[in-house]
Amino acid sequence: MPLTPTADVMSSARRGRRAVGAFNVITLEHAEAVVTGAEAAGCPVICQISENAVRFHDSRLAPIARATAALAETAAVPVALHLDHVTDEALLRRAADCGFGSVMFDASALPHAENVAATRAAARWAQAQGLWVEAELGEIGGKDGVHAPSARTDPDQARDFVSVTGVDALAVAVGSSHAMTTRTSRLDHGLITRLAEAVPVPLVLHGATGVPDVELRQAVAAGMVKVNIGTALNAAFTGAVRDTLAAAPTVVDPRPALTAARRAMADAVTSALRTLSGGGYGTR
Repeated sequence: MPLTPTADVMSSARRGRRAVGAFNVITLEHAEAVVTGAEAAGCPVICQISENAVRFHDSRLAPIARATAALAETAAVPVALHLDHVTDEALLRRAADCGFGSVMFDASALPHAENVAATRAAARWAQAQGLWVEAELGEIGGKDGVHAPSARTDPDQARDFVSVTGVDALAVAVGSSHAMTTRTSRLDHGLITRLAEAVPVPLVLHGATGVPDVELRQAVAAGMVKVNIGTALNAAFTGAVRDTLAAAPTVVDPRPALTAARRAMADAVTSALRTLSGGGYGTR
């Protein structure tokens, strides 16, 4: 099937009181695993490519984006394509031509007034190109070591930010932290409920790898609609590669290790999507 617009995936999830998993894609194996894992779960999914991942590919956006889009078009479930944590306006302006249905414009490191102005301008341009726009009021805990997991988004500020900028979704700080390798985060579910009541657009949880399943289910019940997962896939990838190479140290063909890595990532995607869907989607 063709790529599904992010707006459609999100609106469907919001109506059904479910959350959509958005998984970071770094290599082709990541994209293959996300699609395979989503098909196994029978759930829609978002493949997202971050600005950091684009830098990894020598700042070439089109090859990894178009390869991911091509995989999405072979999927048996709806797949959307999202450009994540964009700070470079030149990169933002390449999104529409590479098949993306949405972008997260990240001006959160700027002072509040500058964040508002930059986000408003980016949202107006992107929406005119048909792109759904996510933004962030303030940096989520743990990103670049700037904020602790104790950071919290104020509902009144969130309401004003969305109203002034016109964004389509808001990433909020409710207790998660980027790049965690242990699942020990505890979310502020009361705050999620207040934010969902205050903000008229879907809420987004970044740094969900460090959040236990029971906390994720509660977050979805409280109003979280998009849940970003990246480190869990990387941990699955590198763990499978290490195990495969340790078991066969003389092998030089990379395919056995990459096959194991892809399988491990797909399993992680399937597990996460089943948690987020709450059984609301059919499974295979």
